[in-house]
Amino acid sequence: MPTVPSPASPLDGLRFAFGTLTVLPVRVTRWDRPAARGGMLGAPLVGLVVGGCAAGLGLLLLKLGASPLLAAVASAAVPAVLTRGLHLDGLADTADGLGSGKPAEDALRIMKQSDIGPFGVLTLVLVLLAQTAALAQAYGDSWARGAVAAVTSAVAARLALTLAARAGVPAARPEGLGAAVAGVVPVAGAVAVAAGCVVVAALGGGLSGVADGVRTAAAVAAALAAAELLLRHCTRRFGGVTGDVFGGLAETAATTALTVLALGG
Repeated sequence: MPTVPSPASPLDGLRFAFGTLTVLPVRVTRWDRPAARGGMLGAPLVGLVVGGCAAGLGLLLLKLGASPLLAAVASAAVPAVLTRGLHLDGLADTADGLGSGKPAEDALRIMKQSDIGPFGVLTLVLVLLAQTAALAQAYGDSWARGAVAAVTSAVAARLALTLAARAGVPAARPEGLGAAVAGVVPVAGAVAVAAGCVVVAALGGGLSGVADGVRTAAAVAAALAAAELLLRHCTRRFGGVTGDVFGGLAETAATTALTVLALGG
């Protein structure tokens, strides 16, 4: 009989989350599905840390007299640095795979190539411009709105990964990070984490007023909706998810959240 993995502790899950989703010096002690389940459920906590670092650098630059634009550039750069550009690379590869119009097998082969094609380059440029512009507007409104935007977008990005790893979403390949985390999160657990994040976002944004609280909650909800649309499209096109698709989902969610926060500001 096959051996059933022992339940993973919360610490195992956090190590998995931080060890796979950041470059922070965290040693992953377990690489199995129970640890992956805990890690993907805890992914929004990774976003909280990454977003906190992004907001911290942006606020420091504002304090030193930098412009909102420079603070925005710094805040947009921090998540890329803390992931070694993993999510941005996944976004570019996903764009190349989708843009190729090829059958699933050929599209997946294109995504595995080390170079970035025209679809990937164009997508990266537009996404980074949108993120920077939205953050610059937020920092221009107030330091608090800028900080909330940086944190909210980072949390929404990782929350999208939690939902993408829910049961019923298959892996497109038998190997890689996508296969390691695909389908590990119970649907009820994913929904509970998402609902909790929306509530916390509303409370955090609400510190600046009721309208900001509603806008922040709406930003997270919209981010998840956009990521879900991309997830379903990628699942149809590729037959499931890959590590690159997870990266594309994260950047899509972050950009959508920032865009919503910029509306009506």
